[in-house]
Amino acid sequence: MTTDGAATRLVVLGAGPGGYPAAFLAAEMGMDVTLVDVEANPGGVCLYRGCIPSKTLLHVAHVLDMAEQVTEFGVDFAEPSVDLDRLREGKDRVVAKMTSGLGQLSRARKVNYVQGRGRFVDAHTLRVANDSELTDVHFDHAIIATGSVPAIPRALQIDSPRVWDSTAALELELVPERLLVVGGGYIGLELGSVYAALGSAVTIVEMTGGLLPGADRDLVAVVQKRVTERVEQILLNTTVVSLEESSEGIAATLSGVETENERREFDRVLVAVGRRPNAGDLGLESLAVTVNERGFIETDVQRRTGEPSIFAIGDVAGEPMLAHKATHEARTAVEAIAGEPSAFAPAAIPAVVFTDPELAWTGLTETEARMQGIDIEVSSFPWGASGRATTIGRNDGVTKLILEPGTERVLGVGIAGSGAGELIAEATLAVEMGARADDLRLTIHAHPTLSETVMEAAELFFNTSPHYIGRRR
Repeated sequence: MTTDGAATRLVVLGAGPGGYPAAFLAAEMGMDVTLVDVEANPGGVCLYRGCIPSKTLLHVAHVLDMAEQVTEFGVDFAEPSVDLDRLREGKDRVVAKMTSGLGQLSRARKVNYVQGRGRFVDAHTLRVANDSELTDVHFDHAIIATGSVPAIPRALQIDSPRVWDSTAALELELVPERLLVVGGGYIGLELGSVYAALGSAVTIVEMTGGLLPGADRDLVAVVQKRVTERVEQILLNTTVVSLEESSEGIAATLSGVETENERREFDRVLVAVGRRPNAGDLGLESLAVTVNERGFIETDVQRRTGEPSIFAIGDVAGEPMLAHKATHEARTAVEAIAGEPSAFAPAAIPAVVFTDPELAWTGLTETEARMQGIDIEVSSFPWGASGRATTIGRNDGVTKLILEPGTERVLGVGIAGSGAGELIAEATLAVEMGARADDLRLTIHAHPTLSETVMEAAELFFNTSPHYIGRRR
């Protein structure tokens, strides 16, 4: 708090999943809070152009897939008809409901919400521009939560409405007959899955040797098998050399193992090679704030920058670039500003790829352990032995535990399968609490559920699984 006894003046720049939780918590703690964002209501990229609209469309894609899958149980539906205008309206309605709700919560907490683009004048002044008007906001502390934007390689930057980034793809302008997705990471796979379900012939190009680089290969294999069945083609070890408009749409020149400078025509191209931190044009060059070579703002464990009065959280402050990581960093920063002994040091941050099936992991992955030379034991339970997975026709999953030899402490968990994103919460708690395999084995799980696979993986480690005989490695 300030020395004169007045409430600390906090300005939060950016109202996404890091910014608005920071502002709301600070207000609850008695601070005088100003929240600045370019949108009319809080929400940020995640709510307006990311997590929420994409998951809304993925839900629709999943329902379309389910309608097809139940034919094996003797249930047939007529060929689905997709009204793109109504689908777009439904997506926008979800976004509007959530963002307007956050606006109401902001007002209820008496947060001063200022719409506009903020830029630092000095270490205690933020200048906000809106409709040609400039407003100076003076503060004791500031939190930068400006997030990230889609990254497009220079070679693929052509001035054409037919080349989309993830934001444009979520607008649902149309369902192209032929769609090229550049990038086999989570954004490309999620949006590619949506358009494939809606009727596009999707080609996915990934420059590395596998989809979802960085994730464990055995888990990726589960996802890749199903995605392969739903898209036109997946080209690995392949790069898009260039893009240019043609009479038929966009001509892409591909170079790789299966294609050597091959020219192919597509109606639309989605460039989904990742995101870059939004740290530019914030006035940081006049402050003691360090932006590293990758564009991230450097912070300490309290998320304080080199400028004592300024903190940074979320995508702009480093990887992993995940909404839930930003939300928890927000608490750390606000508590530090309030003078509490707070630090951001999680044992596990879960990651989820919302394809069908989903892929989720938390804590140490098997890939990381092998690369770092960490000795581990692995216990994997295949969903082919799960009663619940069998009842829903989804035996294609796997749950695996990464354990510390000797102590049998849970270091990490990976899950590929239907609903993996929900199942990973228990696993994250296990890592955070320092649980052992025996703790998971002796925790009674409801039957029949997919969550049982976590317990069964632990039982398998002790060779006591009633449903599967296997070996740990």
